[in-house]
This record gives sequence, C-alpha cells and structure tokens, in this order.
Amino acid sequence: MYFFLSQLSISDIMLTTDIAPNILHIVLHERTSISFSGCIAQFYVYGTIEAFECYLLTVMSYDRYLAICSPLHYTSIMKQTLCIQLVLASWIFSCSMALIPTLGVSQLEFCGPNVIDYLFCDLYPLLELSCSDISRVQMESTLLCFPVLILPFLGIMVSYTYIVLTILKISSFSGRLKSFSTCSSHLSVVFIFCGTLAATYLIPKEGQSRTISKMMSLLYTVFTPFLNPFIYSLRNKEIKDSLKMYINKRIFIQNLW
Repeated sequence: MYFFLSQLSISDIMLTTDIAPNILHIVLHERTSISFSGCIAQFYVYGTIEAFECYLLTVMSYDRYLAICSPLHYTSIMKQTLCIQLVLASWIFSCSMALIPTLGVSQLEFCGPNVIDYLFCDLYPLLELSCSDISRVQMESTLLCFPVLILPFLGIMVSYTYIVLTILKISSFSGRLKSFSTCSSHLSVVFIFCGTLAATYLIPKEGQSRTISKMMSLLYTVFTPFLNPFIYSLRNKEIKDSLKMYINKRIFIQNLW
C-alpha cells in the first residue's frame, strides 16, 4: 500500500508542477503567454498524469481487495515484482493514451485568436481556438474516456463490491469497522478525483458555464493533489496522535496566558 501511495505522491507532485506555476504566473501578472510547443507539452504531461492516476487508483483497489478478501494469500500474490509491474504498466498505458489526443491537437491549424480563456492548456479550450475540422479529435477524446476513466472506475466498483460483501460477513462490529477504515481514504480520493473528471469530460459542454468548468479543473489539478496527503495521513495512528498532542499543547499554552 505504501509503495502505491509513493507513486500517487509522485504523480501529484508532477501534476502540480505542470499546472500550478503557470496558474500563479497568470494570477500575478494578469495575462501571460506560452509557446505552442510549451502548450502541447503541458497538455501531454497533464493527460499522462491524469490517466496514470486513474489506473493507479484501480491498482490500489485491487490491493485493498486482496488485503481484505484474501488476507492469507496477500503476501504471496502482491510481491514487490508485481507491484513494480503494475505501476510500470500504468505508466506505459497512460503515456500511450495521452499521446493520441496530443498528436491530434498538434496537427490542427490555429489561425484565429490565440487567447486561451482557461487556466491551462486543456483539450476543449484548445479545440475552440482551432480553425480546422476538430470532429476527429473530439471523437478520439470521447472514445478514450472508456479505457481511461469508465473502465478503471468499473474495476474499482467491482473490487469494492467484493470488499463490502466480505466485510458484511465479519461477525463483530469492530472487525467490520476496522476493515472498512483501511479503504475509506482510497474511496474518498476515488470519488473526488473520478467525480470531477467525469463532470468535466463526460457532461456536455453546453451544460456548463466557463466559470464552473474552471472551478472543476482546479479541483482535480490543484485541490485534489493538495488534499491527498491529508486524507491518507489522517488515517495513520502516529500522525493522529501527534496532531492531538499538538492541539492539546496549544490549548494548554493558551489557557496559561
């Protein structure tokens, strides 16, 4: 589990590094510029990381499935070699999937306005600026939602269906609570991440205002990577005990004053 969490942390750092500095530059200087190659590179890195996190969350759900549904076989199945292979496969698939729309966008013609009314170089804002036929790129991006977003989400739901059925078979309430607590952090991240992605790319653009679309993009590019360490850290007993000690110490000092 901690190996997969380290990979999630790496992808969050990469995503924040790809998006946040340019957003801060826009906020500080009101308007800024980015080259076409830089825009395409930002779009490719962003697409790769988003796809990787979808696959990684699916792998993590399989890890939780083995830990709860087959605890005696967990160590013999989830070996270090398998963990590395699963992560490498996730990176390879995500790089390949992100390459398809990136190549499509890079081959479009942009002969009109060059101002992106968005926070970063995303697919739909770039397509709005193109003066060539974008139907092929739109179809490719729609079809890619199935292997990148829908299929991993279905895999997560299947894993948790078996997990819930196994937890319900535990006789003691404390045992059920302890088993479910090991999955609560992962479930929280899944619903925040996949929910915002689905709302952004599966809901028709006519049903969203540009302001809502920008807020949704901030959720999964900045807010979710910022929130992930807190979600997983607060499930750690040592961190919770340290936090309680710090709060009690601050309250004690304030009472003395």
